Amino acid sequence: MKIEQDVALSRFTTLGTGGEARAFARPQSLDELHEALRYARSHELPVAVIGLGSNLLVADEGFDGLALKLVGELAQAEVAGELLVAGGGAPNAVALHRARAAGLGGFEFACAIPGTAGGGVWMNAGAYRSDWAAILERALVVDGEGWANWRTPAELGLSYRHSELRHGEVVARVEFRLTPRAPEEIKTIVADLQVQRKAAQPTNKRTFGSVFKNPEHELSAGRMLEACGLKGHRSGGAQISPRHANFIENTDGARSADAIALMTEARRRAADQFGVELRHEVEFLGPLELPPLAK
Repeated sequence: MKIEQDVALSRFTTLGTGGEARAFARPQSLDELHEALRYARSHELPVAVIGLGSNLLVADEGFDGLALKLVGELAQAEVAGELLVAGGGAPNAVALHRARAAGLGGFEFACAIPGTAGGGVWMNAGAYRSDWAAILERALVVDGEGWANWRTPAELGLSYRHSELRHGEVVARVEFRLTPRAPEEIKTIVADLQVQRKAAQPTNKRTFGSVFKNPEHELSAGRMLEACGLKGHRSGGAQISPRHANFIENTDGARSADAIALMTEARRRAADQFGVELRHEVEFLGPLELPPLAK
């Protein structure tokens, strides 16, 4: 397995921003994953998995660590009885295709999540009134010391768009407990959800997905930011989507700093107008942070 040096992560993120990773590897198996983690330990490098690069904002200064993209058998999916077994790097679209072909339902909501099985565990991904916690049987997590253990949803600490996993812990395999459903019914459900998603979200633009978690408020984050007049608001080469205010689009050579500026303004306006402190759903990688809200 090759360990590459100084790799531009903008090539691997859906927003298309971010600097270089000091080291980059594409492990294809558990053995290669252990090899990559040994490399990181020997060079005292932090580790992060980038998945499909969605739900990820990489600092313009880059990531002074080892970035992993799981491929090969770590990105495959198969069915065993009523279990959908996926590598941590398996795209949700691939996992959903395997489930539908086997006549297993319950994973349809993931058609709206352009990520991976392992990334879904990391943030307890969800959409359309379901999430990973509802269907997850267990996940195989390899830590920075190379120890691998299977964890249940409770052991992972899954809650709304959250798990207790931290950088350096890699979700290598995931098992989902699904239920029998006719393939044609699954196809119909997925088609309906995709129509809803395309109607509401900027699916044809470069974004990292939802910016903020929905607050405990009658308004969702998107509706709140729309009420704040933020649709179309720009900073540099980025703008808050004119279609859905909880998305940031790369319109013209955006930098991650542009996205941070938009997020900062969005949080300020939501706090001023609604008294709500919005919390970001997107994962930060590298030296990135939002300034605290003024008291």
